[in-house]
Amino acid sequence: MSNKVAFSWELYNKAPIVSIVRGVSMEVMLDIAKAYLGAGLHTIEITMNTAGATEMISKLRGEFKELNVGAGTVCNMEDYEKAVAAGAQFIVTPIIDEVVIKTAVAQGIPIFPGAYSPTEIYKAWSLGASAVKIFPATQLGVQFIKDIAAPLNNIKLLPTGGVSLENIKSFFEAGAVGVGMGSSLFNKKLIQEGDFEGLAKHFANIKSEINRF
Repeated sequence: MSNKVAFSWELYNKAPIVSIVRGVSMEVMLDIAKAYLGAGLHTIEITMNTAGATEMISKLRGEFKELNVGAGTVCNMEDYEKAVAAGAQFIVTPIIDEVVIKTAVAQGIPIFPGAYSPTEIYKAWSLGASAVKIFPATQLGVQFIKDIAAPLNNIKLLPTGGVSLENIKSFFEAGAVGVGMGSSLFNKKLIQEGDFEGLAKHFANIKSEINRF
């Protein structure tokens, strides 16, 4: 079944950004996806609290073979099962739900659980997380990633929240293996104006910051 095509780490590693899509329409999402791929980015997370999230995941899976399409804001098994049935290739959570993490690990689906404190980060990793989403990173910043990466240097960290064009490079320099980006990636003004060419340039600028690293 085509829905079961595995997450591509190769595509992810070309541009280790997980883009977080929340509250956009299907039509706009398809335009965003084209601009996103055009800029050389490959990994998109649709939050489960977006209207029509499961339909969006299925549609993106069907139309864009070069995308890793995942589900975000997965807080319980009900969300998890809906997301996987829709074809989600990876799962992102804002919290630690042990059952969700263990199920994803058992089913071979990459999972990035949200954690905040060193204890939570370690716990998420020991449960089998592919990388731990440091959330919200807005309050914590780059220094926190450096501080965590020193003693917990085997843990893959994915800071999310507060990552922007201006600071993305510094998160990677601090030891992050990837970042999650939402509003700073999906420029509202460009999307409202339907300027997807401008959006593709914005995406490319962000990607080039990592390429310079």
